Amino acid sequence: MHNLKYILIAAVLISATVSGADEFKQSTLKQAHDRLAPAMGVLGFSTEFTNPQNGETNKRDGTALALVVSPGGLLMTHGHMILDNTDPFNITVSLGEGEQEKKYTVVALPKPDDINVVFLQIESEERLNLPYIRFTQANTLDFGAPVAVFGILTESLDFTKALWSARVGAVLDKPRMTYCLDGPVRFGYIGGPAVDTQGQVVGVIGFDLTPAEGGDLYVRSGHPLVYQTSLFQKYIQNPPSAENVVEKDDAWLGVFSQPLTEDLAEYWGLDREGGLIVSTVVPGSPASEAGFQSGDIIIDFAGTPIRAKQDREVLGFTKLVRETGAGADVKVKLLRNGEPMELDLKLGTRPRTSQDADQYEDEIFGLTVREITRDVRIALNLNEDVQGVIVRKVRSGSTAQLARMQPGVIIMNFGDTPVTSLEEFKAAVERVAQARLKEVPVFARVGAATGFFRLQPRWAEE
Repeated sequence: MHNLKYILIAAVLISATVSGADEFKQSTLKQAHDRLAPAMGVLGFSTEFTNPQNGETNKRDGTALALVVSPGGLLMTHGHMILDNTDPFNITVSLGEGEQEKKYTVVALPKPDDINVVFLQIESEERLNLPYIRFTQANTLDFGAPVAVFGILTESLDFTKALWSARVGAVLDKPRMTYCLDGPVRFGYIGGPAVDTQGQVVGVIGFDLTPAEGGDLYVRSGHPLVYQTSLFQKYIQNPPSAENVVEKDDAWLGVFSQPLTEDLAEYWGLDREGGLIVSTVVPGSPASEAGFQSGDIIIDFAGTPIRAKQDREVLGFTKLVRETGAGADVKVKLLRNGEPMELDLKLGTRPRTSQDADQYEDEIFGLTVREITRDVRIALNLNEDVQGVIVRKVRSGSTAQLARMQPGVIIMNFGDTPVTSLEEFKAAVERVAQARLKEVPVFARVGAATGFFRLQPRWAEE
C-alpha cells in the first residue's frame, strides 16, 4: 500500500509539471511535499442540520483536510465545516500514515468572523511537539502566478497526500486583496496549503461564504481563492477562544427588505440611486414601534446613505445595523409614497433564534422540544397568541412516535395542562408521570390545523 501511495504521489507531481506549472522545479515540489505531508491530517466529524421551520434534525458524517499550524496541536481547516445551521461534534484527526498513524480527539474553537476558516485544538494529556506548517508573509501574488496546492485524495485512495497546480486567474483589490484561482478545486484540496515557485507556503485555499450561508457584503463567494497568510496569521499566534472572543448583543431593527432596483425605481418614478424597500415590519420590533410601514424605502441609516440595488447589498445593510449596536439611538431617512420623511428609533437586541433556543429532552414519552423563537414564528406564520413548545425530535419506538407525533408539531396543551414554555411542559410531563394516566391527550398545532394526539404510555414496561 505504501508503494502505491508513493507511485500516486509521483504521478501527480509529474502531471502537475505538464499541466502548466512549468515554473516549478521537480525538486521544489518534492521538498515541499516532504515538508508539508507530516503536518497534514484527515478530520472526521459528524454534523447536525436543523430545519428552523419544523425543528427536524438530520445527522451526517464527514471528512476534511486539516493542517497542523502549531507544534502544540492547533489545527486549521476550511470554514464550511461550521455554518450557522450546523453543529459539528465527535471530531477527530488522524495524523501520520501506516503504523505511525495516530488519532486524536479534537475540539473546535470559535470561528473567526472575518475569514472563512476554522481552527481546532487537539486534546491530549501528553505534551505535543508535532510537525507543523510554517507560513510566509508574501507581499503579493502576481496575476498569472503559478501556485502548487497540496491536499488529500478520496477515501478510496486512502486519503493520500497529493498535489494540484493552478494559477492566479484574477486579482481584486477591493474591499480587500483577493486572489482568484483559474479553475475549480476538488474537495480534498480546500483548506490545503498554497506554495509558490520558491517552495514557500503563502496561504491556503478557501471559499468565501455565500449570502445564504451568512456571508456579508464583502464576500467573493462561489470561486476558489487563495487566502493569503496575512488574513489568518493573527489567529495562529493568538487562537480564537471563548475568553478572547468579545461577546456583544447584535442590534436589531425588525424589518424584511429588498433592494430598490433600477426597474422598480423607474416604475415608481424615483431616482435610480438605490435604497431598501421595507417589505415586512415585524410586530413588536423597534421598526414597528418607530412607525415603519411596508413600502417605505430606506435611503439613509444613522448618517450612512443606503444605495442598495442588488440582493447581496441587503446583507451590507444588515451588517450595518448589527454593528451599530443594540440600544443605539439612530435617525432613519426614508421615502413614503415618494415623499421624504425621518423616523427616530432605538435599536433593540436581536431576538434568540432557533439555533440559540433552549430545549428539553423528555425521556418518558420520547420527545425533545424547544422554545418557539421569533424566527420560527416568522417561518411558520405564527401569531403571538399561539403559545407552546415545538417538537424537535421524536425518539424511535417511543410512545410519542407510536402516536404519530413528528418534528414541527407545536404542543399547546399536555395532559389537560396549558403549555407556554419549556418549564411548563416539563412540569406537565412530571404531573402525568406521577398520575400514571392510561391515556394522555396532547392538544397541538400541525401547520394551520389543530387537534389532539393521544399518547398511551406503557407504564408497566417503564
